[in-house]
Order: sequence, then C-alpha cells, then structure tokens
Amino acid sequence: MTTPLSYIELSKDNLLSNINNIKSILPKNIGLGCVVKANAYGHGYAEIVNIIKSHVDYLLVDDFSEFKKIRNITDKPIILLGYVSKDELLQTIELDGILAVYDIERLPLLDNLAHRLNKRVKIHIKIDAHLGRQGILVDAVEDFIVELKKYKNIAIDGVYAHFANIEDTSDVTHAEKQISEYKRAIEIFQRNGYDKIESHISSTSGILAYEQKSGSSSLVRFGIGLYGLWPSEGLRNIYGKNGVTLKPVMRWITHVAQVKTLPANYPIGYGITFVTSKKTKIAIIPQGYSDGYDRSLSNVGEVLIHGTRCRVLGRVSMNIFTVDVTHLPDIKPEDEVVLLGQQDNEIISAEEIAQKINTINYEVVARVSWDLPRTIV
Repeated sequence: MTTPLSYIELSKDNLLSNINNIKSILPKNIGLGCVVKANAYGHGYAEIVNIIKSHVDYLLVDDFSEFKKIRNITDKPIILLGYVSKDELLQTIELDGILAVYDIERLPLLDNLAHRLNKRVKIHIKIDAHLGRQGILVDAVEDFIVELKKYKNIAIDGVYAHFANIEDTSDVTHAEKQISEYKRAIEIFQRNGYDKIESHISSTSGILAYEQKSGSSSLVRFGIGLYGLWPSEGLRNIYGKNGVTLKPVMRWITHVAQVKTLPANYPIGYGITFVTSKKTKIAIIPQGYSDGYDRSLSNVGEVLIHGTRCRVLGRVSMNIFTVDVTHLPDIKPEDEVVLLGQQDNEIISAEEIAQKINTINYEVVARVSWDLPRTIV
C-alpha cells in the first residue's frame, strides 16, 4: 500500500480522551451528543463516527446529505439541525432521522409523511432564545403546542436552543438572558404535559461555562471540543488551567516536492509579492488553497520541516506554495511537512493559523479538503 503525498492524520487516543474528559466534568445524568456536521469539522465523517459511535448518545448533523452518509455507518440516533427540503423528508423519516422543527408550517407535512410510512417522526423543537436565527419565539410556544397536539404521527423527542456568545467570559449578560428564555420555554412544554423529553442549549462553550456549574439540560452538544479545539481563548485560559484537557485530533501532513536555491533579487510566486533579498534556499510544498490552505497565509504562514518553522514566501497558489528552508542544510524532496499539528517539539495550531488569517479555528479545520485521505493513528 502506497503512502499518499498529502493526507490528514487523526489521533484516536486524543479523540476518545476529549470525550472522556468532557464526560468527567458533567453530571452523570446528562446525555452526550456529538456534532459531526461539515465532515466532522473537516476531520472525516466515517473515521470520526466509527471511533465515537459507541461512546455517545446522539450524533448531530446539518442536512440530509450528511445524515445519509452517517446512517450508513451507524443506527445511533441522529438529529438533523439544519433545513431538510420537502423532497428529502420522506427518506429522512424512513431512515429514523430526528428532525429539527422551528415553524408551525412544517407540522402537517411531517404528520402526513409519517402517516404514509406508518411511523411516528421524532422532532426536536428549536427555540429562538435571543439568537435571531432558526426557532420559535418563546411568546409563540403556547400556540405552537396547541397546533402540535393535532398531529398524532409526530413525537417530541426534545426542545433546544443555542447560545449566541457564552464563550465571552467577560460579559455573560446576554447568555443569562438566553438561559432565562430557554427555561421559560421548557416550563411551558412541561406545563402542557411534555415533561419526559430531552432539553439542550449547550455546545462545548456552554458545557464549560454553564452545564458543569448550574445547568439543567438533559443533553449537551459536544462540537469543537470533540476535536480538541477550544471555543475561545477566554475559556481556554479559565478551564484549561482548571483540569479540562482538550487534545487536537488532526495533523495535516504533506511532503517536500522540490528543493532549490534562488539568487538575490529573485521573485517568488504570482503577483511578485516576495522578492529575495539574498541567496535563498526554498522548498516547494504541494498543497494550496484548493486543499484548504488559505491564500491569506501568503507571506505570513509557517510550516514545520525537521521540527523547525519555515516561513511561506510569496503567494499561496491553488495547489502549491513556497517556503524558506535556508536554515535546513539536509532537507531533501519527500521530507515530511506539517501544515497543522505537531512535529517534534514544535506545534502549529488551528488557533495560530486562524489568528493570521483573521478567522476562527472552526473554519481552519472545516475547510481542509474532503478529498485528502484520512488515516487513523
């Protein structure tokens, strides 16, 4: 079996460590849902789900396409958080998908399709608790329940909301307002006889800042932390120093394609954004923005070769970029290059890359090409 030139390496130990670590800070009666949308945050659906499926209570995806891929791997309960088109609903119900519902108009359609299949479709009702996206406003919940009770082929499995900024550790005013609205919605459902259903508001940031202290949810949605990444630097500074350990799961590896030396005053790459000031040894790296290595890393990014940092010179192209290896006397073609992760004692983190291109670690990993082979170690 040949080793691919460029690939993603996934640490099984780190992945399971993150699950066990987050379970250790939660009350024993809280269920664990793991978010595997967007190709498991860029890590790979099949690889991640096959490792975690026996350790979680629910899996969460965005859409029907993701749901179908994961349903082929496991019969674990799967919640579809995003919009599912009318043409996809019948098969989703047939395959026991749990649908997010956030408007009254969808209820008769779901009831009719479930009736055709002689099934009861499970739903999780999304509450808009001051997030301003999908969801039912709390003041409309009573009317929603009145309508819901007309449909006998729909079963409520859960009610949920989503925090807007609980990772902001300096001001929790809005988060507290959201919690209040969320609890008000849950109380309305309980008052109407729905007292044995799941409730969830917390993703990784909510788990850290709310659930382990005063949370009352029955379920949490473990997303970015599952992959060993922190939702914010503020949360890392607080909880990373208080016993919570998250270990990055992904290493992005490629290999040197060419080594050569350029003279002084020699241009590198499209747009001539870099010109050598002295004789410079360069290595050609066979990855680019089509693989998810952001073009904004031109002239500012770094990679690891021989355990040392090597700066990107010139523009990142679609499939290739150049780095300075003047300081590496023994470098040769096919030496390992790490774009993300650890090599020897050096680490290039998703957070470091995110800071350089003015985004968040979520986007850095989620945009890694789905076509790159994934290997589990």
